[in-house]
Amino acid sequence: MQETEINGFAIEDFNVHKLEEGNKQGICPVCSPDRKPKNQKAKCASYDWDRGLGTCHNCDTSFQLHTYKRKGEAEKVYIKPEQPVAIQSVGTKVEEWFKTRGISKQTLDDLKVTEGPEWMPQTQKTENVIKFNYFMGNQLTNVKYRDGRKNFKLFKGAEKVFYNIDSIVGFEYCVLVEGEMDVLALHEAGITNAISVPNGATLNSNNLDYLDSCIDYFEDKEKIILAVDSDEAGQALQSELIRRLGSEVCYITTFEDCKDANEYLLKHGKEKLSLRISGAKPVPLENVTTFRDIESEITDFVENGFKPGFQVGLEHFDSIFSTYTGQFITVTGIPSSGKSDFVDQMVVGYNANYGWKTAFASPENVPTYLHAHKLMRKVWQGMPTKADIGSDRWNQVADHCNSNFYHIDMERYTLDSVLRKGAELVKRKGIKCLVIDPFNKVRDTECKTEDVNRYTMEYLSKIEIFAKKYDVLVFIVAHPTKMYKDKDGKIEEPTMYNIKGGGEWYDASYHGLLVHRDYENKTVKCKVLKVKFQNLGENGAESHFKWEPKSGCFLPHAQPEMLNEPMPWD
Repeated sequence: MQETEINGFAIEDFNVHKLEEGNKQGICPVCSPDRKPKNQKAKCASYDWDRGLGTCHNCDTSFQLHTYKRKGEAEKVYIKPEQPVAIQSVGTKVEEWFKTRGISKQTLDDLKVTEGPEWMPQTQKTENVIKFNYFMGNQLTNVKYRDGRKNFKLFKGAEKVFYNIDSIVGFEYCVLVEGEMDVLALHEAGITNAISVPNGATLNSNNLDYLDSCIDYFEDKEKIILAVDSDEAGQALQSELIRRLGSEVCYITTFEDCKDANEYLLKHGKEKLSLRISGAKPVPLENVTTFRDIESEITDFVENGFKPGFQVGLEHFDSIFSTYTGQFITVTGIPSSGKSDFVDQMVVGYNANYGWKTAFASPENVPTYLHAHKLMRKVWQGMPTKADIGSDRWNQVADHCNSNFYHIDMERYTLDSVLRKGAELVKRKGIKCLVIDPFNKVRDTECKTEDVNRYTMEYLSKIEIFAKKYDVLVFIVAHPTKMYKDKDGKIEEPTMYNIKGGGEWYDASYHGLLVHRDYENKTVKCKVLKVKFQNLGENGAESHFKWEPKSGCFLPHAQPEMLNEPMPWD
């Protein structure tokens, strides 16, 4: 009997590959069609119908047996522009203007470019504008309006999608550019499977929310050619697209002395533009680096030295600790010392400073609504009351938390399932931080060794690979195994060696932090146990905080002065 849901996810399409239903073994939908005829029916895959997962023992590929309806955030309601009865051609003046940009009337008709009156906020009046119509599934989904002064706007309340997205269906590759004019230019050159981001590029290109609804269009692509602008904003967009879509399928081309594809068309013509795209080079191979691959980074280092690390925005703490992405931080401390709360403070700080989004795999931080409430208080910097519910401030903070913090809810947490979900959240939502809290509740079930040290190394290796591949900062909250008391009966501060598998934690972690609560003085201190690179912090340094109960924020507190008394051996 077919299941209707698995782990709370409603099944959209049961047995999507049309495999032998109910059997535990069978063919692999990935590799079997390409094998020799005599081996095409070989039972090389295992099917787990209860989990909805298949695994191939020949090509080592995992595949979903079913497709699922999305769970979590409420379905956002978008406003769609009115669907035109028929697409009208542009007028003579607009047609003549496009000719000056190398764009023919046929291309305008092919891509359904129109014109008409529209109120433009930049000029505060109704203008005759060019309309770039965004279709998705042959439905008008959005419109970008452009007036004669190069002012732009998108249809208010409409869903953001790629321009010309339907054109890449059925192609093994596609070309991704930065503007609608570049799509038109490529169409002129005979490249019809070109799409554009809806809102250009900025230096902070973390928020590619249009990828969420369009990601399925890229699943079958063997090659995605990135042909964005050569300026700093364009390069930032390119880096984020590579991170989200995967370096293994991304190819890069540039336009030499030109800013973009349209300028290249005007200067060099259709044929050379087509050759420019076909000559795109793959992103440099993973695990293989040449001098030229990193020459710009070497040049930057020679000129400027180490890049400064990213900071949380906490007074005193920023002076002793910073970090890069693509790394992981181990956070330890005795129970109820404030480890999870301090990690929350850090990711809220990174979000405020850099716009980073965070996903939490926190089996102990339940129920989820209480954790969400903690984050809301930190963003609010206070305790919202009953009277605040539904207010502008409430909605502003709620929308912010909804778009920047994601809670991974699973019946059974495993390291591999969490990392898979983390990878999905990178692609769909653009997360830059992943929190695993605590690590002993997110087990590596694939590792069968009984050797604690080996288990720890394999666990941390998987974390490191994930962090590097997706350029994500990972937090691992780890409890010490034993707590020791000093001669006065006070619990001693643990180190990374007090975590199960201790030596491996210190050796493998990029950074280590201790969060320790002083109940007597009602303060919390954070101590740097390890920084991998000297420029990022100071080993052994500590900062002190008062925990503010209403906001749940850590407020800087002056470090106790050391008494300048002679030591016994002085």
